[in-house]
Amino acid sequence: MKTVSGLFDTYDQASEAVRALKASGIPDGDVSMVASNAEGRYKSDDAEGAAEGAGAGAGIGAAVGGAGGLLTGLGLMAIPGVGPVVAAGWLAATAAGMAAGAVAGGAVGGIVGALTDSGVPEEDAHVYAEGVRRGGTLVTARVADGDVAQAEAILKRSNWVDLEDRRSAYREEGWSRFDETLDPYSPTEVEEQRTRYANR
Repeated sequence: MKTVSGLFDTYDQASEAVRALKASGIPDGDVSMVASNAEGRYKSDDAEGAAEGAGAGAGIGAAVGGAGGLLTGLGLMAIPGVGPVVAAGWLAATAAGMAAGAVAGGAVGGIVGALTDSGVPEEDAHVYAEGVRRGGTLVTARVADGDVAQAEAILKRSNWVDLEDRRSAYREEGWSRFDETLDPYSPTEVEEQRTRYANR
């Protein structure tokens, strides 16, 4: 099995990618999504607990509304440095476990650790994590070796972010790697990021 990932500037683009991946025959359990929830688009009974856990680990609560059966297990969690996210699938569960078990200042956990553990190069994992921090949505699928090209084509057709272009854009701003000790982006900052990249 190989891991194929794509970063999207909007939740709608990522949702389209997830639907297409599932339609191509990739099982629900092999597709994951982690989306910024900085604007509070999704709520849960445990949303407050999830937000409070942002500094210490991850709180999980079932997301209410808006999921539309896209992926099973859609829920809310907080990831240090990223803030509140809506997440579903195997990557989300792995990231939650790593975030909850991480000691501040310790080994890489959260999204970066989950991605690298699944075979994504660390340099790319940092860009993906930063992209979610800035309001993006990450879609990741586990696929058979022979299905990698098809899965990547699906993600690209759904308007995925060109990772090299985004890495270069971040570096032009002085960014070098995802830092989970930084404050999450505010809703206003997320909107500024989305506007900036919508014009590229």
